[in-house]
Amino acid sequence: MYQDPLKIIVIDHERSFYTTYETYFDSFLEYALKGVYPTIKDALCAYDHIFPDVIFSEIGLPDQCGIDSMRLFREKDPEVKIIMLSNNNDFELIKKAFKQGANGYVTKPLNERSLFNALDAVQREGATLSSDIAKKLIAMFQRKSRQYFSERENQVIDYLSQGATYKTIAEKLFVTPSAVNFHIQNIYLKLDVNSKSEALSKLRELEYA
Repeated sequence: MYQDPLKIIVIDHERSFYTTYETYFDSFLEYALKGVYPTIKDALCAYDHIFPDVIFSEIGLPDQCGIDSMRLFREKDPEVKIIMLSNNNDFELIKKAFKQGANGYVTKPLNERSLFNALDAVQREGATLSSDIAKKLIAMFQRKSRQYFSERENQVIDYLSQGATYKTIAEKLFVTPSAVNFHIQNIYLKLDVNSKSEALSKLRELEYA
């Protein structure tokens, strides 16, 4: 059964990326880019004409902080999905975004695959994280007993902590990248949560030394 594409807007003050966003979204049948705006004010002015399903918002904007502005969009639609964009993967900033209600956090530079993966994860699981942020989470998981994880999961944790990519880990362990992703999802679940969105809820409350 045909479904209308989900409506996307992007808030990013770097105008040099606008053509890139348009090109990327042209290749997605499931999603339709309805506008790219340089400021929160511009996006809010157009919001009621578009009523988007998903917002990609940069954090460092000229008029307001993207994180602090999430409430303005939530007032218009409590169900809208908001994914933060940033060059900064500082963990305190990530925690702040999730505490304020972000559905995801994706680090730049972006490409077609990272955009699609973020949207797909938000629609299927309610939340999304860049792989570099996942590595930060994995590093914290090491504080738990190694017996808490399987032998293969511990191997994945070790490689991620060394900064290895999913592809590199797959090559080292002689498995497919999708198998690596499977093990990472199991590690998330061993945080005593049932979905990635619940894992992010726990992340909002997480404090560590």
